[in-house]
Amino acid sequence: MSMGNEILSKVLDSLKTKVSDFNYKNWFQNLSWEYNEPGKVLIKVPSKFVRDWLTDHYLELIKFEFFRHTELEHQITFRVGKPSFKNLDLFAGQTPNTKAPNSASQTPAAPSKEATTAAPANKATAPKEPNKQKNSQINSNVISQLGFYPRYQFENYVVGNSNQLVHAACRAVASQPAKSYNPLFIYGGVGLGKTHLLNAIGLDVLKQYKNWRILYVTGERFTNEVISAIRYGKTYELRKKYRENCDMLLIDDIQFIAGKERTMEEFFHTFNALYEKRKQIVLTSDQLPKDIPNLEERLKSRFGWGLMADIQSPDYETRIAILKKKADEDGIPLPDDACDFIANNVTTNVRDLEGSLVRVSAFASLAKLPITLDLTKEVLKGIISISQPKLSVERIQSEVAEYFKLKIADLKSKRRHKNLAVPRQIAMYLCKTHLQVSFPELGSKFGGKDHTTVMHAVQKIRKCLDTDPSIRSDVDQLEKHMSL
Repeated sequence: MSMGNEILSKVLDSLKTKVSDFNYKNWFQNLSWEYNEPGKVLIKVPSKFVRDWLTDHYLELIKFEFFRHTELEHQITFRVGKPSFKNLDLFAGQTPNTKAPNSASQTPAAPSKEATTAAPANKATAPKEPNKQKNSQINSNVISQLGFYPRYQFENYVVGNSNQLVHAACRAVASQPAKSYNPLFIYGGVGLGKTHLLNAIGLDVLKQYKNWRILYVTGERFTNEVISAIRYGKTYELRKKYRENCDMLLIDDIQFIAGKERTMEEFFHTFNALYEKRKQIVLTSDQLPKDIPNLEERLKSRFGWGLMADIQSPDYETRIAILKKKADEDGIPLPDDACDFIANNVTTNVRDLEGSLVRVSAFASLAKLPITLDLTKEVLKGIISISQPKLSVERIQSEVAEYFKLKIADLKSKRRHKNLAVPRQIAMYLCKTHLQVSFPELGSKFGGKDHTTVMHAVQKIRKCLDTDPSIRSDVDQLEKHMSL
């Protein structure tokens, strides 16, 4: 093995321990790495999206690992090349066209009567796809009966850095049900658009496939149906509905079934039956399967068989786009300065963002006043904390210094005493995690320290979060205090 390949091998082995298995599989496993000469690394990626994602989220970590193994700063270059692996529609943002099989039948294949088992069946065949209906309109009665929200379609969904991955995954599933990612598990906080995407998948499939049987329910409703079936002796009808008369199952807030033994048992066998018959399953939750308390391990395992994609809080640009789109749809004359004010102060989720706009619009309409910046501030002053200082390196330094009863000058000093070193490292970690700032810039903000010192500090705190309860508690308290 050449020296370059040996270094690459060490770096990749280190990366496996620094990122989750899911992230390593999706972002690193299929890249092409070339170590042409000392200090220069070429990484071939399948699309611009992958390049941008790696640059934003992992470039500094990659540089740090090369430095750690060679004590040499490396120039990392990404090159978009021909994809070398399958199933690229998620990352390339493209979804292949679905071709209907040559069959006279226009309904999915009849469900198999074979008993379900715990493991996926390799020999199961996909259901026959009915012909697509181009430019078809969905009957409003059908939408109502299925429980969908007509407004929640892909065309009405604003895509940004915080949701680009999950949006592409949902598009792929809607284009090729049970072929792209099955199951698809969407997780994220309240009001970030999980229900919107779940609806969009169902509505898009209804537009394309004529006779598909789609079930869209919440975790609470599924639980209530199980209870009712047990109470009135109708478990056979329940199982027939979900296991035989279903081509796509969409469940919102699946975490609701956790801790309910009979419901989890019923869903476990339902999941197995649908998975074996290659029926599409899409689930949403407010957290990862492994973090859902009282959820059976066998369900946690199955939820990870497909793709798990998260939705994060929208960044500033996405918040602006959401507000402008909402204003255009509802005919709200929204000035740029008022839009900027809302986007800067309502950062939690999409629901709060749109709710703030509606509140301002309603007040302006009732008072017969135009929407202005002053009016927006007045209407929202009781809802948002306008006096909350904007997050910055200086604010984090101030908060950390106050928390540990130190002076800001102590965080910038060169003294290495543990009482100063740990708070300084925590401050660096918080800055890098919650602000878009480079390692060299952080180094200069902390008394002119070398960027490798900052890289080491960030990596150390990341590792301590899993091993040191005291540091974990300190970081949690600081993030909570700063509303991060």
